[in-house]
Amino acid sequence: MRDERPNGRCGGRNARTRVLLVFTAVGAVLAALLHDPGAPVAGRPVAVPAPSAASPASSSERPTRTAEPAPAPDPCAVRAAALPLRARLAQLLMVGVDPRGTADALRVVQAEQVGGIFIGGEDTGLLTGGLAAVRAAAAVPLVVAVDDEGGRVQRVEALDGPLPSARRMAADMSPEQVRAVARDRALALRGRGVSMDLAPVVDTSGQPDRTVIGDRSFSPDPAVTAAYAQAFAQGLHEAGVTPVLKHFPGHGNTNGDSHRGAVTSPPLEALRRTDLVPYHDIGRYGRVVVMLGHIDVPGLTGGRPATLSAEAYALLRGEFGFTGPAMTDDLGAMRAVTDLVDLPEAVRQALAAGADIALWSSGGRTGEVLDHLEASVASGALPLARVDEAARRVLGAKDAC
Repeated sequence: MRDERPNGRCGGRNARTRVLLVFTAVGAVLAALLHDPGAPVAGRPVAVPAPSAASPASSSERPTRTAEPAPAPDPCAVRAAALPLRARLAQLLMVGVDPRGTADALRVVQAEQVGGIFIGGEDTGLLTGGLAAVRAAAAVPLVVAVDDEGGRVQRVEALDGPLPSARRMAADMSPEQVRAVARDRALALRGRGVSMDLAPVVDTSGQPDRTVIGDRSFSPDPAVTAAYAQAFAQGLHEAGVTPVLKHFPGHGNTNGDSHRGAVTSPPLEALRRTDLVPYHDIGRYGRVVVMLGHIDVPGLTGGRPATLSAEAYALLRGEFGFTGPAMTDDLGAMRAVTDLVDLPEAVRQALAAGADIALWSSGGRTGEVLDHLEASVASGALPLARVDEAARRVLGAKDAC
């Protein structure tokens, strides 16, 4: 029989059991809270956290990270790389051709696919109907260039009338009038198949008219020269003819004529106040080519002509920020270079130094030059990267890519 007395042995044992159960339950709750303060507890409302932009998304909600798209390849670099090496090198050459007719120009273009031809001399046979066939023979668009500054240096006056010299233009005309004159001349040139004019001269010179630059310069004042050269360049652009600024770093105050031998300019710091001033803000001229002269500049070229001097090209690219094609003056008929080195090696040295277009007006020897350039690439004397850079600029300048 059970003992039902409140303080009996069995009743005491049950009371102790209940106390132990309560302590056990409280301990479990405390342990749970210590382990996870946010865990639900009987009798306490469950807090549901609101969505927050700062809280990490679940794995199913996290956006997948995609790789950045690769930049689009330069189409001119792609086009250049697709050309065989010899064809790539040929794009860097501007070769003089016989102006009397189409035969010589056709032969050069068909045989070697040069990038450009230069029409010099006084004969106009090639300019009166033969250029269409020459252009059609080119697999890559062909540059056809003449030297038509005005005054002493012009090529189509017998066909399209004379141009005044730069000095005369600046004396008698406004920049706007010069722009119109250059546009009309360029329309005539373009109609004959010419796409590049080796003008305007941006050298600053106060020397007598018949000196090497003389009246080919608009003015000894760099600001006047820049204003008129810009107008002339704009006129050429309006008719679709590419201007060529010349002769970087400055031929206007040299001590001689580079056609006849070595010439030296004033030191670099002096040129910064004269001939180099028009090259500042070079973008004002639009898309142009810059021709380097065969000029030794104390403080820059180390006794070498600028056309063969890496320091001269570095100055043009660096200080003046020029990104278009750089072109040499004539490597085949001017003694400032020919007294130093034979034509194929002169072309190699110019390209290795930083030229993008190597010009020789005398023509011929194209195969010999290309053989030498191919061998120079193979030996490392002409870095392939330099060839590719030049080809990319040349193709871009004639919208061939």
